[in-house]
Amino acid sequence: MKFYTLDVFTNKPFNGNQLAVFPHGGELSSETMEKIAREFNFSETVFVFPPSNSQANFDVRIFTPAGEIPFAGHPTIGTAFLLAYLGIIDLTDKSTKIILHEGVGNVPVTIYCEYNEVVATELTVPNLPEFFADIPSKSALAEVLSLNETDFTDKYAPQAVSCGLPFLIIPLNSLSTLSKAKINLTAWEKTLSNHIAPHVYPCYQVNEFQWRVRMFAPSLNITEDPATGSAAAAFSAYLANYQPEINGNWQWLIEQGIEINRPSKIIAIASKKENKVKEIKVRGESVIITEGILII
Repeated sequence: MKFYTLDVFTNKPFNGNQLAVFPHGGELSSETMEKIAREFNFSETVFVFPPSNSQANFDVRIFTPAGEIPFAGHPTIGTAFLLAYLGIIDLTDKSTKIILHEGVGNVPVTIYCEYNEVVATELTVPNLPEFFADIPSKSALAEVLSLNETDFTDKYAPQAVSCGLPFLIIPLNSLSTLSKAKINLTAWEKTLSNHIAPHVYPCYQVNEFQWRVRMFAPSLNITEDPATGSAAAAFSAYLANYQPEINGNWQWLIEQGIEINRPSKIIAIASKKENKVKEIKVRGESVIITEGILII
């Protein structure tokens, strides 16, 4: 079976988040796809199939080393990039719109081109964000991150948010604090293993429209993720709620992966109408690293 690997949310090889894509999933069983994902051991591996509904262009199934998930950002961004690069998608103009059907539903994706080359892809989150009120105490969260309560910022509060996959957003007060954060697995098991949002997303505000973030997901067997599009989507909804305007559009640059030498850049966009988040988009670049054949 033909496969490709890409680095996503970057335009430089050996940066960003690694992704394996099988553009023709064939007759693979779920069990085999799980084994292949464990074999690659990337954050996610994607399998592409013919569409199961009339609105979609393709069905996409996404697997982490721990199993299948309903939605993820960098697999959506990278898969659309690859399908366009391979000519499987007909590019119509400077922007081409397609639909990828994932576990969460139909995900609209826009492919941007310059001089007949794909330069970026952008997903629109299919589900409006959910905000969850049950948040552990700051002392418990500090223990999870091997930090102190004084390392948290007073400007933003910890919050659990989901746009298809739930993340626990934890704003910190300095870059050095963010850099030294480390998951205490015993504390995580006690506090978050059964929580609605077990994936931990500490962050720091560099300036008004730029953030540095990290993402730890022990329940997905991801020690630390270099770039997390689904988390960026949830995070942009979180940030939009902090904007004083009841109507507006905002865009943030989110940098991730720096601490693990896989620097990534994610553009997150949110719009709000009558004080409610109405649309979220995530955009990024990709670069193809390898192509090969997997023998089963």
